[in-house]
Amino acid sequence: MIDLGGVFRREWGPTVAAIARWSGDLTVAEDAVQEACTDALRTWPRDGIPANPGGWLLTAARNRARDRLRRETLRPGKELAAMVPHIADITARTDVSDPHPVRDDELRMMFTCAHPALERTSQLALTLRLVSGLTVAEIARALLHSEAAIGQRITRAKNKIRTANIPLRVPPAELLPERTPHVLSCIYSVFTEGYWSTGGPSAIRDELCDEGVRLAGELCKLLPQEREANALAALVLLHDSRRLERMGGDGALVPLEEQDRTRWDRDRISRGLGQLRQAAGSAGPYLPQAVIAALHATAPSWEETDWHAICLAYDRLVTMTDSPVVLVNRALAIGLRDTPEKGLAALEKVAHDPRLTRSNLVATVRADLLRRAGRNAEAIDWYRTALSANGSDPGREFLRRRIAECETSLR
Repeated sequence: MIDLGGVFRREWGPTVAAIARWSGDLTVAEDAVQEACTDALRTWPRDGIPANPGGWLLTAARNRARDRLRRETLRPGKELAAMVPHIADITARTDVSDPHPVRDDELRMMFTCAHPALERTSQLALTLRLVSGLTVAEIARALLHSEAAIGQRITRAKNKIRTANIPLRVPPAELLPERTPHVLSCIYSVFTEGYWSTGGPSAIRDELCDEGVRLAGELCKLLPQEREANALAALVLLHDSRRLERMGGDGALVPLEEQDRTRWDRDRISRGLGQLRQAAGSAGPYLPQAVIAALHATAPSWEETDWHAICLAYDRLVTMTDSPVVLVNRALAIGLRDTPEKGLAALEKVAHDPRLTRSNLVATVRADLLRRAGRNAEAIDWYRTALSANGSDPGREFLRRRIAECETSLR
């Protein structure tokens, strides 16, 4: 069975980014790649996946974009000519030479979408759509917004780029640092959607995990003095070291406390700790998160985890961000450091934050703390609440397992 969906997910971002750089138009790029994927759906099942599927899609998308650009130049008024520099030359291009220091097309796109004229959430939504190929529903879950709101933000951002004639190019090297926080956020969102997939048949999307790790490494090369880039690289590497143990042979989720630590990727842990050392002194939010990941990665066992140090890292993180997700995770850590009841008390302080309305995180953490407190009947109710809001098949199966465990304990 040909996994065309997996191929398209892997190749979407690089192809859109390359076509956007080549054509100078985001809508042309996205539409052309979508059409190329449609062509592939028609021909690949019959002829087989090409040896270089990314190259095939790039060629097909460029042909589609070239045809569209030619048609656009024939429109009355040649509207596109005002938007794309040197429109007459574009249809003849076979390659683009660019001396800019950002050589990775996807990183270039991220820095481009970080233009200060765009609102921050719109920057992130647009980048995740164009670079990572996440659906509007996936982006909405990641950003804790409605699908309608995210769809509108993406449309408005693309229109803003078009009507304001914002150039699709990376800013000068000296201006890269001011856009770096946006790029860091995008890279982490890509990795997070891969590592904790919010929907679909699998709890993990390997292609997004791999891309998040790769982009974090590329950003460190581009900005070697940016300590927060090192912190992000440490964070994704340390999380990723556990990726293969997060799912059992039957595809079910395996919680951290039940994972076989001897099977964690020691090379990734070593590299992550190396990046963490280079990140020392960073004042951004990725450093305390990387510290938490390092404490988990280096703990000999679940029982020997240093929850006191983890709570201190969460305390520092809370001073840097108003994220309700951070407060929920901190509450769980407090419950594991002290008692489940204290964790529940900390959770109550954030449980009604309206930004968490579309997430099942509060219900899941509340259920877990109640289970650990021996309050299994209450835990079952909250696990069922979490189950109703979970979009991942393995995630739902894990919650059903917890419900069954609690029911057994009540008998």
